[in-house]
Amino acid sequence: MTLKADWEIVGSPIDPDSNERLFFTAHEWATIEAATARIIPTDHDPGAREARAVVFIDRYLSGIDYVFAAADGSGFLKLTGKFAEAWRARMWDMQQTYRQGIRDLDEVARQSHDADFKDLAEEQQDAVLETFSGAPKPSKVTLGTTEPVTTFLQGTFDEGMSFFPALCLHTKQGFYCDPVYGGNKDHIGWKVIGFVGPKSLKDTMDGTYDTTPYFMEGDYSWQDLVPHLHDHPFQPAGG
Repeated sequence: MTLKADWEIVGSPIDPDSNERLFFTAHEWATIEAATARIIPTDHDPGAREARAVVFIDRYLSGIDYVFAAADGSGFLKLTGKFAEAWRARMWDMQQTYRQGIRDLDEVARQSHDADFKDLAEEQQDAVLETFSGAPKPSKVTLGTTEPVTTFLQGTFDEGMSFFPALCLHTKQGFYCDPVYGGNKDHIGWKVIGFVGPKSLKDTMDGTYDTTPYFMEGDYSWQDLVPHLHDHPFQPAGG
């Protein structure tokens, strides 16, 4: 098997402003855009709609052309052979999950509000998502509060996921991903959390992007950095 560094690079970074649909129908696009906007809503900060999470999801579901960005951000790696076959099968399963999930979401919306999900008011959409997911709408998270962990962005695979958990995961990925994948327009997601990320993937390869300024300098103990460890003396590994 060849290294990914040797794979052919095709295409170009995804334009987040594009309204061209590669997978979704017009109705599906509008439905998913509305749903992502309730998962990460717009308040005093921009949300998933402004970050163009729907573009990320559409491209991701479209096939195998936008799976792995090239290291320099110039395009995407071309998948071939068995690797391509495996990804096509995986994407086909997720495509069916989304298509059926959107139909089911509209069915719940019509039963409760006599309209498709995309045509409902935001409060109605929230109520439909609560019914659909079987869980209450999460409360606002503020400094000093905690919420149960659901899905992490890294190390999490959507294979086998049902529609709503997959949609939540993909919305988060579309909000925080590197912009080369179509979401996180203008680094919106990073700006919301105060992350000063690289201007491009290329900057992470040639040394332009440097995280040194964000590391704490000086001599610190774990007890200083994590107050609740004051009563627990540090023990070296194996001690």
